[in-house]
Amino acid sequence: MVRSVVFDIGETLVSDDRYWGSWADWLEVSRHTMSALVGAVTALGLDNAEALRMIRPGIDLQAAYRDRENAGRGEYLDDTDLYPDVRDGLQALQDMGLRVCIAGNQTAKVGELLRGLRLPADAIATSAEWGVAKPDIAFFDRVIKLAGVAPGETLYVGDHPVNDVIPAKAAGLVTCLIRRGPWGLLWGDDPAVPADLRISGLADLPALLELTGRSPDALGEEK
Repeated sequence: MVRSVVFDIGETLVSDDRYWGSWADWLEVSRHTMSALVGAVTALGLDNAEALRMIRPGIDLQAAYRDRENAGRGEYLDDTDLYPDVRDGLQALQDMGLRVCIAGNQTAKVGELLRGLRLPADAIATSAEWGVAKPDIAFFDRVIKLAGVAPGETLYVGDHPVNDVIPAKAAGLVTCLIRRGPWGLLWGDDPAVPADLRISGLADLPALLELTGRSPDALGEEK
């Protein structure tokens, strides 16, 4: 039975449109070019930062992040960056008596910005705040601590097979692949991806947990 649900961030809860668009503007290439390169590295199974290195070979990404922040063109998030089903989807899971957490590969600033949105989530953390990133198994050790329940009672939801599903499953978590964003759509129906559950949106999750017998018994769980 699932008692806690932990969500990835990029392309699970938050659209990456603003992120890649701002990088295209900073590197002075068209947004179409940036989108095409992100698609190419996705199809090749490469880290998405390779798209930036294709445009600017030898780029120091940490220095570029600092330069963007100093120029007032750094990371930013508001409600328009959330997928439309996020607030209602997280709230529905909390209403079922589940602990809802958010943890993904992001900067400390993104963690601050997400907490500022006051989402219906019990805890929010990022890889930069933890000092360890997916797919490192140590990241999922931190996820288990954040969830506050046993690994087999924790569902990790993400869009990326290599960063989300495979390492989360190796750590003993229940896994869910969401079919959105380039990674989720490309591999969403691939039988080689060992996801326990697959969804197209957050609204699918409560009913699917009930259907599979993984939802908490409402009569036996405190809300």
